[in-house]
Amino acid sequence: MSASASPSSPSAPLLVGEALHKRYGGVHALRGARLAVRAGEVHALVGENGSGKSTLLRILSGQIQADAGTITLDGRPAGFRTPTDALRAGIATVTQETTLAQDLSIAENVFLGHRMAKRGPVIDWRGTRSRALAALQRLGLDVDPSLPVRRLRPDQQQMVEIARALSIDARVLILDEPTSSLTDDEVAALFGLVRKLRREGVATIFVSHRLKEVFDLVDRVTVLRDGRTVAEASIEELDRPKLIHLMVGRALEEIEPPPAQEREGTAALRVRGLTLPRGFAEVDLEVAPGEIVGLAGLVGAGRSELLEALFGLHRPTAGVVEVNGAEVAFKHPRQSIRNGVAFVPADRKLHGLVLEMSVRENLVMASTSRLSRARRPAARRELPIVRSSFDGMHIRAHSSRVPVATLSGGNQQKVVLGKWLATEPRVLMLDEPTRGVDVGAKSEIYRLLFDVAQSGVGILVSSSENPELLTLCDRVIVMFRGRVAAELSRDEATEARIAHFAGGHR
Repeated sequence: MSASASPSSPSAPLLVGEALHKRYGGVHALRGARLAVRAGEVHALVGENGSGKSTLLRILSGQIQADAGTITLDGRPAGFRTPTDALRAGIATVTQETTLAQDLSIAENVFLGHRMAKRGPVIDWRGTRSRALAALQRLGLDVDPSLPVRRLRPDQQQMVEIARALSIDARVLILDEPTSSLTDDEVAALFGLVRKLRREGVATIFVSHRLKEVFDLVDRVTVLRDGRTVAEASIEELDRPKLIHLMVGRALEEIEPPPAQEREGTAALRVRGLTLPRGFAEVDLEVAPGEIVGLAGLVGAGRSELLEALFGLHRPTAGVVEVNGAEVAFKHPRQSIRNGVAFVPADRKLHGLVLEMSVRENLVMASTSRLSRARRPAARRELPIVRSSFDGMHIRAHSSRVPVATLSGGNQQKVVLGKWLATEPRVLMLDEPTRGVDVGAKSEIYRLLFDVAQSGVGILVSSSENPELLTLCDRVIVMFRGRVAAELSRDEATEARIAHFAGGHR
């Protein structure tokens, strides 16, 4: 099992990237990486954040060019200068961040920029809708192609993205973290589609940090580490510990939560009867100092809306919130911060970070928010925060002055956490704390949260990954359609029980 291992299938690879190198200034993102994919194969590309996966995919899809190396398609050289070149060659990409035009119809999105049916010089809308309907039916998506995309669920929008990719007769489909915002049922539907495309001969390159998905879906795996291909193997040759070892270069210790403790005294956070129309209703919960409480539930259950309301982003119409025994009514996040409440949002790029600003500026922006805006905070105030974050959170960056956008996903998430921990909160709330984070960084974040809880901070964490909640939490509160459906202790909580209550069963 290695980069040079012979494939189990006798068929020749359809798409091959060989000896690919790419530098960004002083950063060597790829160091001779290789990826070979066959027709009718689901091929996983895995590795830690910063291993070179995104760079490799961007080269194969024509978004950037390699400094050295070759790409062949059907055994012939293929140099893609632009994404359009790759699309014309039959290579289509679907990312976790939708590129659909929300106010255009499904049909318009499927054929946006190409192949819309024409009747003379004008668009044949009836023909376009008919062709879009055929593309959707191929994927088993029964929706009216004239509907605006914004009316679709996340999984349906993802299907439209794939329909658009297949409308160019794609031979290679790149799925980059496609399941990060989907429920278990939606993931199952997507996997059914990928298996259908496999039977039709479409090659799929699948990227996911969720290793269970890799073992459930793929035929072969290529592992990147530090810009190099360190292994290529059939999925039957691997198990979870072996794959993790290949990805991180070492075995990861199993995460063991600290022993449960009796907690008495004033709650760090107490919520009674909290209601937000179209969000949640009559929510009761408590988080003790040093306790980690989880919020479980399907997408749309109200988990995110609850955290956002507790941080002052929405104004509930009823209910009481107490922080350390004092009743509060946050009308703005600044009030939340002043009262010791911190919030790590689900989308770090959109809501957690200012990507064009430096790592240092992101780390200090929350803790210095109380200061006058007329002048920049003194360096002597910022330096201890930056040093503490880098040392305590093991942030990997060439300098605190580089743009935070240049960091890997795991290190960006550590910066978001560091920013809020610098405020010395009493209550830390997190929404999807390890979304898009590799197994190594995920392990580090779990250990960090245990340490934060041990220091007496009450933690409320929402996650769509039930195994994550079972690893982290002392208690799990399950929500269904905006209401608390169950509260489970660590001993009572299992994946099956969480899924049972999250589905509305009693």
